[in-house]
Amino acid sequence: MSQGRCSATFATAMMLCLLVLHSGVAEAAIYRVGGAGGWNFNTVSWPSGKRFRAGDTLVFSYNPAIHNVVAVNKAGYDSCTAPRGSKVYHTGNDQIKLVKGANYFICSYQGHCQSGMKIAVFG
Repeated sequence: MSQGRCSATFATAMMLCLLVLHSGVAEAAIYRVGGAGGWNFNTVSWPSGKRFRAGDTLVFSYNPAIHNVVAVNKAGYDSCTAPRGSKVYHTGNDQIKLVKGANYFICSYQGHCQSGMKIAVFG
């Protein structure tokens, strides 16, 4: 009888451990930058009110003939310039996974970033 009780206690403990581990794992979310309008002018405030996490994916939808997406550092974001070696995306449907901490993106076409085509997202 005591062996059955130990087995039941062990099984219950294992189930509780699995439940706790599973509840702590959040699934990554997918966000379309700019909403229905996509990556365009005046998207600078788009991240407001959203809760991002490292591993979430941002989808940048835009016309690649007139826009791009450049992953930049804070200085590049603030000055609207793409530092040497910045990753440039130009497919028109770019999917970028957020890293932990600050993630900065701009459009490097002349005047676009200055017109609000930039976002700062913290994962």
